Amino acid sequence: MTDSQRQDFRFFHRLRVRWVEVDLQKIVFNAHYLMYFDTAIADYWRALALPYESTMLALGGDLYVKKASIEYHGSATLDDQIDVALKCSRIGNSSFCFTGAIFRGEKQLISCELIYVFADPATQTSKPLPDALRQIMLGYEAWQPMARLETGNWQHLGAPARQLRADVFHDEQGIAAELTCDAADEFAVHVLARNWLGVPVATGRLLQQAPGIGRIGRMAVSRVLRGSNLGRDVLRSLMQTAKERGDHEVVLHAQRTAEGFYARLGFVQRGEPFEEAGIVHIEMAHAL
Repeated sequence: MTDSQRQDFRFFHRLRVRWVEVDLQKIVFNAHYLMYFDTAIADYWRALALPYESTMLALGGDLYVKKASIEYHGSATLDDQIDVALKCSRIGNSSFCFTGAIFRGEKQLISCELIYVFADPATQTSKPLPDALRQIMLGYEAWQPMARLETGNWQHLGAPARQLRADVFHDEQGIAAELTCDAADEFAVHVLARNWLGVPVATGRLLQQAPGIGRIGRMAVSRVLRGSNLGRDVLRSLMQTAKERGDHEVVLHAQRTAEGFYARLGFVQRGEPFEEAGIVHIEMAHAL
């Protein structure tokens, strides 16, 4: 399998083969390949910036596997790092087809075809695929961005940002509701990411801490969509806004669990850890 053939796929999901997935010869059990594709499908929806459960509820249906076929070209073995590739190769009236492949490096091990049908959950009878979902999948396969960023003030973006913060900070992390928003929101620049259905999926804000220094905060990404680069895109948008207004540095208070995320984007730890809103944070900075 050549480089150019690998590049035929838009989506890749990487994983490592574990002990429980292999037989005594340390070769992967055949049935596990379907599990690998199923895991990759979940990440495919994340790449579309679509929270699966709420999206299907809003679209009035659900997806069911109609057909799954696998062709074996080679075997993955214990501790292999493999790439599961997927692309939506065909969309019909009520169904669509995924073409899949599993690679170890440049070698193709598995080919797969998965056919899903959009159906009424109550009766499991097929119904026309919503045009909105059709356009999202076509857009993704055409390398279009799956989230649209809006920059504005609190009057314009406050309502959706407030709800997203409540979901992440209050409901998920247990932070007091009155701490999710404050008076500084009125003076901040806000960035909000919406998916193609218009659902808010990530947000953040930028304040002026001192002349030439911006403070980024209230970064929140929908829980089921983390790892899909939404947080990265919001953060970069806030940094660009700071740079355009003349700031030479941005700082933020990172939760320790998110420290690695910010470090990978060039932020450097400053000072010692401290507690804020009942959660341990560390100050981090990035020169612009």
